[in-house]
Amino acid sequence: MFQNPTVPLAPMTPDAVLSAFGYLRAVEAGDTEAAAGIAGADPRMPALLVDAAERIIVPVTSLCGTDPDPCDHSFALEAVGHVLVATLHGWAQAGPDGVEGIAHAVITFVRQVLTQEESGETVADVLRQLEAVGFGQALEAHPAPNGSLPVRLTIA
Repeated sequence: MFQNPTVPLAPMTPDAVLSAFGYLRAVEAGDTEAAAGIAGADPRMPALLVDAAERIIVPVTSLCGTDPDPCDHSFALEAVGHVLVATLHGWAQAGPDGVEGIAHAVITFVRQVLTQEESGETVADVLRQLEAVGFGQALEAHPAPNGSLPVRLTIA
């Protein structure tokens, strides 16, 4: 069940990244109508959110143990990250009923761990950054078929 942080996860598809982060940003902004539309358009939303969450949580909670001088309690932080991801996997089993709870857990993690209030950085800023990174990885892993027209996307 637990992923080894030294083994990278297979990249999400570009559509999956856009769906998952679009939903997260809509929930974070309090736009329930947009969130419902995004979630309703993709029945895989619970799994997509857990996939995105795992890409955010596992590397962050594993960072302490990857430094040349590992933290004394890095194993505990990593274990907490794995427990959170495992819990989110459980919520995903509830199907559409678990989507909003998963999103709020991810948003809370981003707010508490990844935002830097002193720089004025918001949860929305961090989600956009994470979406851009995930989308870039998705495009590298899932290039457009030969002969297709190039598409330039701006993630706002």
